[in-house]
Amino acid sequence: MSGLIGRKIGMTSLVSADGRMVPCTVIQAGPCVVTQVKTKEKDGYEAIQLGFGEKKEKNTTKPLLGHFKKANTTPKRKLAEFREFDRPFQLGDIITVGDVFKEGDFVDVVGTSKGRGFQGVVKRHGFSGVGESTHGQHNRQRHPGSVGACSFPSRVFKGLRMAGRMGGNRVKIQNLKVLKVMPEANLLVVSGSVPGAKNSFVLIQK
Repeated sequence: MSGLIGRKIGMTSLVSADGRMVPCTVIQAGPCVVTQVKTKEKDGYEAIQLGFGEKKEKNTTKPLLGHFKKANTTPKRKLAEFREFDRPFQLGDIITVGDVFKEGDFVDVVGTSKGRGFQGVVKRHGFSGVGESTHGQHNRQRHPGSVGACSFPSRVFKGLRMAGRMGGNRVKIQNLKVLKVMPEANLLVVSGSVPGAKNSFVLIQK
């Protein structure tokens, strides 16, 4: 699967040919440097590793400095592997958004969703609470209700939806349409929303 590493810029909207307002996300896709070429003979599978985003040398470990030096490039903040590119690449090649995507393509975007901390069942799972505020209830409107069984099996079943940490998960949004490609600015505009906060890293897969 081919693709690029990018950075979420933010959301905007475009007017379609039939006059509809289409919400979309602007992504800085690339330029990415080929930092490693994996082969079936040496690594067991074929893939290329791409690097994106600048990083200071003082914040990079020595093994990674040597890794980037082989590719004759500066340290990168984000590394990711992609397979099945339409043409072979060499170590140190630079891939831009115009090399991979064109308008009308459908892509999958992978990112880390926004962290929302510890949340209750109403926000986390969409529970409606335990009813209205009548019938003598006191501070129970957003509580989960009963969670256990009786004397058998005398335990709470695994996987029961309860309060807990929400967000901060790896999320893939599939089949987003590429509405515009701007190679001169390394920008990609896709329909809909993508996971993550502004300036967070995303993987765009084709």
